[in-house]
Amino acid sequence: MADTLQSINPATGKVLATYNADDDKKVEKAVKQAQKAFGEWRGQSLAQRGKVLKAIAAQLRKDKQKLAELATHEMGKPIAQSIAEVEKCAATFDYYAKEGPKFLADEIKETDAKKSYVSFQPLGVVLAIMPWNFPYWQVFRAMGPALMAGNTMLLKHASNISGCALAIEKVIKDAGAPKGLFQTLLLPSSRVETLIKNPAVSAITFTGSTVAGSKVAAVAAAHIKKQVLELGGSDAYIILEDADMDLAVKTSVDGRLVNSGQSCVAAKRFIPVKAVRKEFESRMVELMQQASFGDPMDKNNKIGPMARTDLRDQLHAQVRESIKKGAKLLCGGYIPEGEGAFYPPTVLTNVKKGMPAYDEELFGPVAAIIEAKDETDAIRLANDSIYGLGAGIFSKNRARAEKLAAKELQAGNCFVNAFVHSDARLPFGGAKQSGYGRELSEFGIREFVNIKTVFIN
Repeated sequence: MADTLQSINPATGKVLATYNADDDKKVEKAVKQAQKAFGEWRGQSLAQRGKVLKAIAAQLRKDKQKLAELATHEMGKPIAQSIAEVEKCAATFDYYAKEGPKFLADEIKETDAKKSYVSFQPLGVVLAIMPWNFPYWQVFRAMGPALMAGNTMLLKHASNISGCALAIEKVIKDAGAPKGLFQTLLLPSSRVETLIKNPAVSAITFTGSTVAGSKVAAVAAAHIKKQVLELGGSDAYIILEDADMDLAVKTSVDGRLVNSGQSCVAAKRFIPVKAVRKEFESRMVELMQQASFGDPMDKNNKIGPMARTDLRDQLHAQVRESIKKGAKLLCGGYIPEGEGAFYPPTVLTNVKKGMPAYDEELFGPVAAIIEAKDETDAIRLANDSIYGLGAGIFSKNRARAEKLAAKELQAGNCFVNAFVHSDARLPFGGAKQSGYGRELSEFGIREFVNIKTVFIN
C-alpha cells in the first residue's frame, strides 16, 4: 500500500486533503529531470538567471492571497503573517536577481601567475528538506541563492503542508521557469535517506530539529555531500538595568509570539537583571494576556493554533514539568476547551537549570523568565544552552550592548534593541547545536558553489 500524507487544519482538526506519496519511479524521474535541467541552467548567464528569479517574484505577488490562505489553513499561521511571508519571499528573489551577479563575479587575486582568480561555479542538484513553520520562506530563502548560483533544486517538504509544497512548484512553473529547475517530491520522512544517498544529489539544505538534522548530516557526510543545517534554537533576550522598558517588553512579546511562537529564531528565554526583573515580568504578563488567540483567518487574532495537536500537547507537558520542578506560572499554561490545537500565551518565571523551560526549546507561545544577578551573570545564562541561533540585548547604552552582542554572546544572530529575524541582506545561521553554514546574503549564495581557483601562466 502506498504511503499517504495528510493535511489537517489545526484550527478545526478537519482533514483538508490526503495525498499519495510519490513512488520510486516518479522520484527517479524527477532526479533525472533535475540533472538535465542543471546541465542547461548552469550555462545561462547571471543576467538570464536573474530574469527568471524576477519572474518568480512577480508570480508570488500575483498569487499572494491564495498562497497565504493555503498556509493559514494547513499550519495555522495568522493570515496577516502568511501574507507577509509571501511578500518576503518575493523581495528576496528580487534581491538575488539584483545582487547575485556581484556576489558571483570572479575575484581577481594577485599572485606570481600571469592571471589568477577565484570562480564560483554551481554544484548541481540541491535537495531541500524543509519544515512546516514557514511553509514558503524556508524554501524560498534557500532556493533563491541556490538557483541564482546555477543549481537546480528538489524539495522534500514537511508532510502536513503538502498543499503548500505543491503550490510552490506551481508558482515556479507558472512563472515560466525552465522545466526541472525546481520540483516538489511528496515523501514521508522514512524515505529521505535514500534520496540523500542518490548520486545525482550534490548537496543538502536542511531546516528543522537538531535531532533530525544530526541524522541528515550523518547520511550526507557518509556520502561526502555538502550540507547547510539550520536547526533548533532557544534564543535568549537580555534586559539590562538601563533598557528602554517599553521597547524591551513590546519587542520581547512580539518576538515570542511571532508565528504563534513556532520559530527556531523566536525569543524564548528572557533574562532580566535583578534590578528590573519585577517590572519586566509584570509588564510582559500584561501584554501577553492582551494578545488574542483564535481563528487564524481573523486578522484581529495575533496567535493562531499550533500546527498539530501532538506538538501542542508536547509543549504543555514541558510547561507542566517545569512547574513541577519549581517554575511559577504567571499566565496561560492550560489547554483550551473546544476544537483545534490552540495554546494560550504563557509566562513562566523562577525558571532554573534542570527544567524543560530552561534546558529545552519551547516551540510555542511560552516565555521563560530567568533572573540574572547582573550583566555578567546574564551573559552566562544566555550562553548556558546547547543552542546558539539568536540572541538579543536591550540597553540604552548602545556601545556597551554592541560589545556584548559582538564579542560575548554565543549565537549566529545577535540583535541590540530589536527582535531577532532574518533579512536577505544579512547572513543567517547558528552556532553550537543550532547548526552550521549560512543562508542569505553573499555568504548564503556561496554555500552551494564550487569555490574554484583558476591559475594561468
